Amino acid sequence: MNTERRRQLSSAEERRETVLRTAIGAFAARGYFGTTTTEVAKAAGISQSYVYRLFPNKEALFTAVVEHCFSRVRASLEEGAARSRGSAPEAVLYAMGDTYARLIADKDLLLVLTHAQAAAVSEAAVREAVRTGYARMVEYVRGASGAAETEIQRFFATGMLCHLLVSLDVQDVDAPWSRTLSAGVRHY
Repeated sequence: MNTERRRQLSSAEERRETVLRTAIGAFAARGYFGTTTTEVAKAAGISQSYVYRLFPNKEALFTAVVEHCFSRVRASLEEGAARSRGSAPEAVLYAMGDTYARLIADKDLLLVLTHAQAAAVSEAAVREAVRTGYARMVEYVRGASGAAETEIQRFFATGMLCHLLVSLDVQDVDAPWSRTLSAGVRHY
């Protein structure tokens, strides 16, 4: 019976991961307010009631998706730090920025994070998930890079600019404003 219980837990954990991955695409397309749990369930190939067995409500599902996305960002930053061509703060930040720029080329992840920031304005649980995600990222970047506070702030400001550039497909726009915003900023 113990083996059977472990198998069920494993299956439930696998199903939870499947729902999270599927929900990323659903929430990316329509945002927190425009996405229903019915749409997520249909995309995942499960019933809505099963979604509710895994997550008590849409808010819990969305915050789990946001946390999952922040985990992917953290893994990207870790990969960048490991690939750094030196230990100087600038080298580490550059390498982390490069892996992050490659990560947000996955527009679903980018869109979920953007929708999460928008929903955070009015939804306390989402706001807390976003705050926690950024707090963890800032602390990781601080520890991994050893950079000064102003450098860390600039790193995150550039990341936000990358969000804007990728969201607007600025690489396809040849205009003075787009060249000004994208000068020196890596995006893929």
